[in-house]
Amino acid sequence: MVDIDEIRFDENGLIPVIVVDAKTGAVLTLAYMNAESLKISIDEGRTCFWSRSRNELWRKGETSGNVQHIVSIKTDCDRDALTVTVDKEGPACHTGAESCFFEDVYGNVAEPFTLDTLYGIVTDRKKNRKPGSYTTYLFDKGIDKILKKIGEESAEVIIAGKSGVKAEAIYELSDLVYHLMVLMAEMGITPEDVKKELASRHAAKNEEKTSE
Repeated sequence: MVDIDEIRFDENGLIPVIVVDAKTGAVLTLAYMNAESLKISIDEGRTCFWSRSRNELWRKGETSGNVQHIVSIKTDCDRDALTVTVDKEGPACHTGAESCFFEDVYGNVAEPFTLDTLYGIVTDRKKNRKPGSYTTYLFDKGIDKILKKIGEESAEVIIAGKSGVKAEAIYELSDLVYHLMVLMAEMGITPEDVKKELASRHAAKNEEKTSE
């Protein structure tokens, strides 16, 4: 574990900080900290930066409510730059964008599709009901319809698994995962909630092995 005193600040007493989304791995913003803001960030468990334009400390979300809760802080090999991984509440950018990095300069690489991406699409459809959308149809019908579909898709997964055909199993598993995401959105359960539950089980098993 690196001590704060070992961090190398520049001639202005600052260090660049790359803020990363813990859920998606996306780069959210580039900011700066001084020794005081770094200590505050660690003590409070939320990001606090040094504003070079205003020449003052600023806690992210102090006025906007878009707080960033710190998961971890790492330094590079030279100890003159930091990455801060966060669970964020709301957009990272003052423009309202999820990340400050959204304008293309070169290349045409699509954003990777993840389960978090799918969950975001499903939750957006729950808030903004698009006519003709199957997801909207499920939310309109309610919990009983959603649960019925999960039961049906689970049966399809079993049949596909029994067949031994990999492509068929992938297809049916994808249907099941999608409907599970709809249920999660309906109940206000996030992928992070599931990850934390799985992590707690993993930690419990490790403790059992240690005690044996």
